[in-house]
Order: sequence, then structure tokens, then C-alpha cells
Amino acid sequence: MSADRPGRRTYVQPAAYQSLPGGPLDPDRGFYAEVAAAPRTLTRQFEVPVRPGQAWEVSAGSIVRISAVDGPQVGDLNLWNLHDPQERFWAARTRQLQRASMTTYDRFWSTLPNLRPMATVVGDSLAGHPDAEVIHDLLGTRCDPYVNRMLTGVDFDRHCHSNLTRAVRDHGLKESDIHDVLNVFQLAGLNENREYFMDTCPTQPGDHFEFFAEIDLLCALSTCPGGDLSLRMWGPEAATPEEQLQHCHPLGVEIFSVDAQALRGWRQPETAAYRSVEGR
Repeated sequence: MSADRPGRRTYVQPAAYQSLPGGPLDPDRGFYAEVAAAPRTLTRQFEVPVRPGQAWEVSAGSIVRISAVDGPQVGDLNLWNLHDPQERFWAARTRQLQRASMTTYDRFWSTLPNLRPMATVVGDSLAGHPDAEVIHDLLGTRCDPYVNRMLTGVDFDRHCHSNLTRAVRDHGLKESDIHDVLNVFQLAGLNENREYFMDTCPTQPGDHFEFFAEIDLLCALSTCPGGDLSLRMWGPEAATPEEQLQHCHPLGVEIFSVDAQALRGWRQPETAAYRSVEGR
């Protein structure tokens, strides 16, 4: 530890979770850079409008791009194995294995007993932003109507949890399948009192976040009802949902197939080798 101010200490220890060079936490950056730069073909394109959610399927080997369309907007993202939704994105473990926010070459890890990369980030237009270390937040999770009711005494069903729940119903999933998210484009972290904060989303039209699907995926994205989060959502200075609406924008989604030559030698990650819950 080292002191950064009287009475404060900064931890400088290395990351707890590490692998050997070339191991599972050291992906082949050359390969993913080649994938990101390879010729690609747009196979689907749509916008998620202000305040709902949308789900879509993605084939392994594809790239998904989420973009700011006409203004700053936060999006809450869930991922499932398309063929087995019990395998889904594990935000807490990803936070340990990668970092508290995601950027290029970080991976979306799946739940036990699978524990494998579901997707790998291959593009992030905000990677060079001065606040990049706290953008694309993994510390927080989706806003939900239960907490909103607890804090405000008011029912409001356009929270990200609600949007994601509605988005996946046609795919046979239910509310309990919604899980902790990646907050795409969200600037958030811990303040000096170690309290969770959110600040104004820094995106501009055209900013994007891209990931490469390592397996067949079901994805769901909610456009957060807080929009760019420039207005407080709770507390004595909270804006009304109508006031927050003025700060909301759609998000664009594009799905690309990648030139086969760039995928030579690539194969879908296998599930975890460990199989005995008895520890033998």
C-alpha cells in the first residue's frame, strides 16, 4: 500500500486472479485485432428506442456493435448461451478476472459449471477517453422497479430490469433469467467514501462498443430510463421520469459476419474441464 493523502491508502498489489502468459486471461490480441479489422458484412441492423429493451440472436464468430445514435445513452446488456440459457454472463466473476469496467480484449465470462468466454471485446471508441477506466461499468447492475419503489414509494416499470424481462419473453425466458449486466457506456465507480456513483455518460453520436461472439448467443439490451444519467434518479434532488426522458436517446445495434479467413484456426471455447462438485 502507498499513501495518496493523509489517512488514505492506495492499494498497489497485483491482481489476485492471473494466468500464465498465453493462458485464459491472456487472449491472443493479435488474433482479435485482426478480427476487428477484417472485412465484415452487415447481417442485421436495428435501433433500440428510448426506454424499452430488445433481444436478438447472434451466431458464434459474429461481431456485435452497440452505438450511440443521436446523443449519450447508457445501455444494460445481458448475454445467454442461445442453446442453454442456464449458461449466462457472470458479471461478478468477469469483474474479478478482468476489471471493474470493460474495454478491448476483455472477455465476458459465463456462469458455473461452464466458466468460459462467451464473448470478447474487440472495439471500444472510448478506450482513449480520460475516464476510460470507469466507463462500461461492471460494479453496478440494472436499475429495477423494486428498488425504485423502496426509495420513492412509486411504481415505474420502465427500468432496465423490466425492459430486459419483457424483451426475452418471446425467447422462452422469464424474470428470474435476468442477471447482472454490463452497463455499456456508463461512467460509474466508487467515490472517496467507497459509495457507488454514476455520472454523465460521455458518449457522442457514433461512439461504439463491439464484441466478438465466442458462442451462439442470445443478447438483450435495455436503453436505460435515466438516459445519459446527467440527472439524479433518486434522492432529494432526483428528477422526475418525465424530466429524465428529455435526456434519453436510442441505441443502435449492428451484427456483422466476419471474413472467414480472419477466423482461421479459431474455435469456440470449451466449457470448464472441472466436473466434480465433490472436489475429487
